[in-house]
Amino acid sequence: MIRTMFSVMLGMVVALMVMLGLEFIGSWMFPLPAGQLATDADLAEIVANAPTGKLVWVLSGWLLAAVCGGWVAARLARVHPMSAAITVGVLITLGVIGNAWMLPHPLWMTLLGVIGPIPLAWCGGRLALRRRRADAPA
Repeated sequence: MIRTMFSVMLGMVVALMVMLGLEFIGSWMFPLPAGQLATDADLAEIVANAPTGKLVWVLSGWLLAAVCGGWVAARLARVHPMSAAITVGVLITLGVIGNAWMLPHPLWMTLLGVIGPIPLAWCGGRLALRRRRADAPA
């Protein structure tokens, strides 16, 4: 039980690292406009006027994070690997919902961000289990 919880936490750490890493790369590809972000309304306006490429990049970060985090969680959990992977997907989905609640995202981005992480975390878990079976002694 404790190992499964630890695997979910480590899966979320990996997922956050993937998301933040892609956000960092995205800030080079799609730099913010000049000026300071004085209020939350300024950030909301930037998100509302963001180019489609930037929005796709952010969405890709969410989805790739679900696969990677689900893989790590399932790889480390011994007893309930798929539950650990799916839990990572659920936590990412909750984060996407919170993000969409605070900032105006296009509907397509919000829908894909809510629908995608759980199945992709499951896929990451399946990949981890496949690798675990391949690594098992015959």
